[in-house]
Amino acid sequence: MAKRNAIFPAGRQALYDINHYSAAIVSGDLLFVSGQVGSREDGSPEPDFARQVQLAFDNLAAVLDAAGCSFDDVVDVTTFHTDPANQFDAVSTVRLKAFGEPPYPNWTAVGVNWLAGFDFEIKVIARIPAP
Repeated sequence: MAKRNAIFPAGRQALYDINHYSAAIVSGDLLFVSGQVGSREDGSPEPDFARQVQLAFDNLAAVLDAAGCSFDDVVDVTTFHTDPANQFDAVSTVRLKAFGEPPYPNWTAVGVNWLAGFDFEIKVIARIPAP
């Protein structure tokens, strides 16, 4: 069996090493991105919710870029929210900037009660563009 083809964005390797997971895994022409949160450079949660969401999308963009992808290549989105009803507008604002015009990728939003100190997490599956 072949080893996993792991993708890591520049500058955040230590956070993945500490927590023992990969930022993303390539399988065929698909990229499976681990959940991205709104962490600051030291890995701590950004306290301002709107900024936390923006940082999560920024961190996601860095992982996509490391694999040669962009938000245009995303086909599946799952988001996790600690307070979905009150967070929806802030998330939607950032999400619509990232994903631009229709057709949008499919999206599943899940309410949760714990995200290791964070209030929002996003994970995606993207198709890797042909060279």
